[in-house]
Amino acid sequence: MGSKNPSSLHAIRGTFLDFINDPFYASDADSVRYISDGLLVVENGAIADFGTYDDLHNRYANLPTETYFNKLITPGFIDTHIHYPQYEMVAAYGEQLLEWLNKYTFPTEGKFHDYAYAQKIAALFLDELLKNGTTTALVFATVHPQSVDAFFEVASRLNLRMICGKVLMNRYAPDFLTDTPQRAYEESKKLIQKWHNNGRLLYAVTPRFAITSTDEQLRLAGQLLQEFPDVYLHTHLSENLQEVEWVAELFPNSKSYLDVYDRAGLVGKTSVFAHGVQLTDEEFQRLSHAKAAISFCPTSNLFLGSGLFKLHTAKSATMPIKVGLGTDIGAGTSFSMLQTMSEAYKVVQLQNQSLSAFKALFLATLGGAIALSLDDKLGNFDPGKEADFVVLDPQATPLMAVRNQGFPAKSREELSDQVFGTLMLGDDRAIHAVYVAGTLAHQK
Repeated sequence: MGSKNPSSLHAIRGTFLDFINDPFYASDADSVRYISDGLLVVENGAIADFGTYDDLHNRYANLPTETYFNKLITPGFIDTHIHYPQYEMVAAYGEQLLEWLNKYTFPTEGKFHDYAYAQKIAALFLDELLKNGTTTALVFATVHPQSVDAFFEVASRLNLRMICGKVLMNRYAPDFLTDTPQRAYEESKKLIQKWHNNGRLLYAVTPRFAITSTDEQLRLAGQLLQEFPDVYLHTHLSENLQEVEWVAELFPNSKSYLDVYDRAGLVGKTSVFAHGVQLTDEEFQRLSHAKAAISFCPTSNLFLGSGLFKLHTAKSATMPIKVGLGTDIGAGTSFSMLQTMSEAYKVVQLQNQSLSAFKALFLATLGGAIALSLDDKLGNFDPGKEADFVVLDPQATPLMAVRNQGFPAKSREELSDQVFGTLMLGDDRAIHAVYVAGTLAHQK
């Protein structure tokens, strides 16, 4: 881990906002950390010290310091569900999930048997993430092992904390995109041994969804999780009604969609399930008990007409579930986590619930880190954590400059209002700079 420069002690001065608790369960006073004039000290890619400028500047008087005035610095955004091979087919018109897969997704993913092509798209994809302030993501590749190699090669060069995996799919897909249970197991195992914990890279066992895997393939996916207990399980769950009905037909012995995965040993604390729009209370309960995570993908759920995710159930006190936000490119329509937070607010509003600016930003930062079991490494500015962060410009456009006057905020209420304005009106133009392991990785 760390910056390419070994003696890289340096500091960032500016206005900082992060979370030290989950605002869904603790008051803003106990969960939001706001320092209007702060100093973040970085050494070897990690946070060495953090506090107010007044408290720290004497100790670090001679340190090279980059100062950002009238900007808001937050931890890097964490995207808990995205497909890099769907980069080129974002905004494909007019279908719901199953038709959309057959018409657009599968033909596009077929191109990733070509390593050079996969590498080209991986580079474009990761550049787009950085431009949008996303520094960590949980990523689908395709069924081709070379699609994973290509992705990790590029992510490694950029020193990014990324999680990816080869898709497991042995039925209900074109021949050029299917494997066999045994081949999927062997190829995944080889990729885990090559890439998992290689620098900042991590691996996810990745069945596309229950429909495209037989019992045998899911069972072997479960075997991989037993052999490598710290790898992730990343798949889709209960996205649309048609899909849920089909799963019930294909797996008549399972009592629910989640139960299909459970029987194969795929529901645990490093399991991340995308969508969960159609989950029953019983399934929510089971996810909570297993300490598994859900990736809430609002732009995708709206675009494909899948439905409204019940965030209030997932974050209830009675059955709390780890929840992160996902852009779900390419069914999702924006790489921007700001736009994703804006759409999440609307999805919640449509159910007569509310999502505060702080809760939304929590889901995109520390909440995402918790969902990915990375909160020991990422998600806030605690010393010892990796120094991935975003410098936001709350006045990036003429409209935002008028909306967010009087920056930086003098009170928590004012801050909440400015953050909300930034989430609703912001996009990649609001991303002023992005740091990865303490090194400037993108600047507007």
